[in-house]
Amino acid sequence: MTAPGGITCRELVELVSDYVDGSLEPKTRERLEVHLRACAGCTEYVHQIRTTVRLASAAALEQHPDGAALLEAFRTFRRR
Repeated sequence: MTAPGGITCRELVELVSDYVDGSLEPKTRERLEVHLRACAGCTEYVHQIRTTVRLASAAALEQHPDGAALLEAFRTFRRR
């Protein structure tokens, strides 16, 4: 059986950070989204990662008033 979108679940796990950050190449993002439409397990995994990122960001902002600046610096660093 061919992996949906030509991406295996294992490959999706390796790409999920870049996907959530919005830094995947458009063709790779499109293939990953094809996989997500066909794979409930990976869809749930991406949802869990997004929730974790959102909660960690909120916690960081609560603990550090300048957390927004730190978060943006981290995102900029990850894009490089």
